[in-house]
Amino acid sequence: MKTFASSAAQPRGIAASVVRRVADSGESLSGLLAEELQAIEDPRQRAFAQELSFGTLRWYFLLEAVLGRLLKQALRNKDRDIHALLLVGLYQLLILRMTAHAAVNETVEAARYSGKRWAVSLVNGVLRNAQRRDAELLASVELQPVARWSHPDWWIAQLQRDWPQHWQQILEANNQRPPMVLRVNRLRSDSPGYLEQLQRAGIAARPLPGPDTAVVLDEPVGVDRLPGFRDGLVSVQDGAAQLAAPLLKLAAGQRVLDACAAPGGKTGHILELAPELELLVAIDSDTRRLAKIRDNLARLQLEAQLIAADAGDTQRWWDQRPFDRILLDAPCSASGVVRRHPDIKLLRRSDDVATLSRQQQRLLDALWPLLAPGGILLYVTCSVFRTENTEVVQAFMSRHADAEEIPLAAPWGIAQPVGRQLLPGEQGMDGFYFARLTKISATHQ
Repeated sequence: MKTFASSAAQPRGIAASVVRRVADSGESLSGLLAEELQAIEDPRQRAFAQELSFGTLRWYFLLEAVLGRLLKQALRNKDRDIHALLLVGLYQLLILRMTAHAAVNETVEAARYSGKRWAVSLVNGVLRNAQRRDAELLASVELQPVARWSHPDWWIAQLQRDWPQHWQQILEANNQRPPMVLRVNRLRSDSPGYLEQLQRAGIAARPLPGPDTAVVLDEPVGVDRLPGFRDGLVSVQDGAAQLAAPLLKLAAGQRVLDACAAPGGKTGHILELAPELELLVAIDSDTRRLAKIRDNLARLQLEAQLIAADAGDTQRWWDQRPFDRILLDAPCSASGVVRRHPDIKLLRRSDDVATLSRQQQRLLDALWPLLAPGGILLYVTCSVFRTENTEVVQAFMSRHADAEEIPLAAPWGIAQPVGRQLLPGEQGMDGFYFARLTKISATHQ
């Protein structure tokens, strides 16, 4: 899109660019937004462009089905920018329920600056038709599961197999806006004390059920408005992610490994809970993401040994000294955090889950020899697919006679054959899986 003369049209054009690049090029939403939003100076317009980008991707499959009813023929590949702009316009009308004056006129204005004159009348005609027929259009696609739930068909089928009693609940939760949750730094404050600071700052918040370090804001705010954020008093982290560090049963003098650690939220939490560890090693294969761990720890005024490496290639980085605790936050489909990352629904493919499962098995097998007898390995994913969770751990335990589960008795989640599954939206948290294993000595086998 070209430079916009209308400030109201600019967020729509940028959102269309983001949607197109995610859908057609497989780019990540978070990275794209950081790049595209630089063009907008007004903070309110930046926030609106972000809302349009997230919302259109969240409801992408529904909006695609509706647009298919409105277009006489599909647009050519070279006009996918206009296709994306139409989706952004439909999101404003059908989901946000904006007035036609704002939604249609400014989206048409964005089309004008695409450099395609024919697109102006097309966008105007399609969106005004959608405005007149909104109830009819939504009803017409209601019987299509992909449109009804705004998820890929394979995803819906997988959830129906894995969670026959909960699949609808999961899909509905995935399409909700996520809350903004904070982790209070236990070295500096506690939840009641920080809630008082938020109240004085005019930010409404409350404790989040589950982790005692978590508070949830009534409405998201920029981190610069959070009291003490720059000084490490608090971090942004979902409540489910905050459950991991306490499950490790940390203590002074332990050697701890945080495998696949980026962006470092759990790394920081471990150090906040146990500042007198002998050593915390945080590993990630992506050097750019490793830099985020370094930045997060610097803000928290904490230190860890950071290593850029494949955690599973232990010969390249391990010093042969066993760890008392290992956190394996394994690479996964991220199917439990879709409400925060709606682009995952477009980026993930059905065969990715099996590929990720093999990678998870490889990491577990590689890291297990690094655990000291009597030590704890916590396996974590932000997935709701059993192929990446219970099935991975069961298969691992069948190969390792010295692996024994430490059951998780908790007021959250659903007990599994091994481990515990937290579903998206439960107690306001994301969807996570946890399994805690200990290594038993040969004399106890």
